[in-house]
Amino acid sequence: MAAGSDVMESRIGRMCIERGLKMTGQRRVIARVLSEAQDHPDVEELYRRAAQLDSRISVATVYRTVRLLEEKGILERRDFGGGRARYEATEEGDHYHLIDVETGKVIEFEDREHAELIRRIARDLGFDLVSHRLELFARKRPADAGQDTAAPSSPARTGGRSKR
Repeated sequence: MAAGSDVMESRIGRMCIERGLKMTGQRRVIARVLSEAQDHPDVEELYRRAAQLDSRISVATVYRTVRLLEEKGILERRDFGGGRARYEATEEGDHYHLIDVETGKVIEFEDREHAELIRRIARDLGFDLVSHRLELFARKRPADAGQDTAAPSSPARTGGRSKR
């Protein structure tokens, strides 16, 4: 995609426009890459992907754009270990992350009971919950261990959203 091509705006591109950001061609490319990401890329990976679409994009432009999108509440910075901040679009609703400490793979899931518990705790303590996050750092069990353990009370949602 050329930076100036006339294409439909990506989901993150639309969020930028809604928040009054000027959408340059390079910002559009970065927004598209972020919108299409099936993982939580760090800035270096984001740069590699964006540069494949527009070779004029510099790593400095990617850093500035990510910082701006984070300031505007469009992106959220995540620290899943490994020493690099990774990013995902700000989403409505509650979703959580399980990080495989061996591989770095990130699995997104939802758990209605957890979300209700967190809200109840805040309410019982006299607060209205503004936001919360849950990040589980885990190690995969050996294939033969725990295969017949009870199923969780609320199903995890991964649905292809396993992220790396």
